[in-house]
Amino acid sequence: MTSMPMRRSRRHAQSGFTLVEIAIVLVIIGLLLGGVLKGQELIENGRVKSAAADMNGIAAAYNSYLDRYRRLPGDDVGAVVARGVSWTGVTAGDGNGVIVAPAAFTGADESAGFFQHLRAAGFITGNPAATAADALPINAWGGLTTVVNVGAIQGRPAGARLLVCTGNVPGKSAGALDVQLDDGNPALGAFRATTSVGANTVPGAAAAAPYVEDNTYTVCRDLG
Repeated sequence: MTSMPMRRSRRHAQSGFTLVEIAIVLVIIGLLLGGVLKGQELIENGRVKSAAADMNGIAAAYNSYLDRYRRLPGDDVGAVVARGVSWTGVTAGDGNGVIVAPAAFTGADESAGFFQHLRAAGFITGNPAATAADALPINAWGGLTTVVNVGAIQGRPAGARLLVCTGNVPGKSAGALDVQLDDGNPALGAFRATTSVGANTVPGAAAAAPYVEDNTYTVCRDLG
């Protein structure tokens, strides 16, 4: 014959979770999910701020180089002059007064020299001796950053102009960057965008407004 305490123990073991316990578990799960989503949002906001700082930093470095050397970074023919150890391995430009930089992410032109010269001068971080695509900075989303000097990019007026462009930017972040640095419209202003078809899409036609959060973009900002 089973004793009364044993029966009570079995009934207690079979009773399962109460509604209060289930509710507490659901609240905890909700808080955890909310924390994860909030954390992801904070990370993405941090990437946007980093990219904005990078673009602003490159613009400031470009102007500072002009002030110091009276030459264009990348085009500077004097970059082979013995200015110091930091200039070892740096490629000189042709000194024609133009940064030769077609709209590409290969660094197979004076765009690589542009970043070499800024690094050697101490205006941005990185290895001054890095060449070709390795000389191009990597942005917060794993895309490359380059300079472009061609006309009529992303709906801009005809005539060459110097741009800093960065690729593989998610739509939500591209829109946030545009709001921070310009007018929020991918087809107007000093900051414009091209819809990506790959990680580092060559900038071409301007994307239609508004930014589509499911897309990725190559974004470009006027430097001069």
